[in-house]
Amino acid sequence: MKKLTRSVYDMKLAGICGGLGKYYNKDSNLIRVIFLILFGYVNLPLLIAYIICAFIIPKEDRI
Repeated sequence: MKKLTRSVYDMKLAGICGGLGKYYNKDSNLIRVIFLILFGYVNLPLLIAYIICAFIIPKEDRI
């Protein structure tokens, strides 16, 4: 079973987009671009959701 984690190796800020990219088998840069486009329309709620995810989603284990 897949587990959503924050990426340790593919991170720019908190590793959320890198973790989502790994979880959905998509390029993390695509996730980042989608996030930035959505951020242009929904500023504060998306920022709050990102911060909450940074605290809730655990980091992946370093190998």
